[in-house]
Amino acid sequence: MRLYALLTASAFALAACTQATIVSDGGNDGRNRVVDIVNGTGSNMTGFYAASSRLRGRGPDRLNGSVIDSGGYLTLNFDDGTAACIYDFRAEFSDGSEQRRDDIDVCIETAWTVF
Repeated sequence: MRLYALLTASAFALAACTQATIVSDGGNDGRNRVVDIVNGTGSNMTGFYAASSRLRGRGPDRLNGSVIDSGGYLTLNFDDGTAACIYDFRAEFSDGSEQRRDDIDVCIETAWTVF
């Protein structure tokens, strides 16, 4: 009976360690997901949306009410803890125009310049 209890406890401990490893591997893979969003247009960027390509929708506005002036840039970290690398970007401008680029690999790209 003691051996059964010891084996059962060991199995639960091993399962807990395995699960913890799986959870910690999600976004802590050591890959750089920092990208400069560069506004090379003649208008201020008033909205910037990014979402993992695996998700539907445009994601949250990463500017949070701020703007990226014409000729300016903003550095963003896309490490959301999911280990996702492929994102869809959308930028909105003060002149009413919009630009979009899908399937950007934020684990490789270091900048997205909008012209």
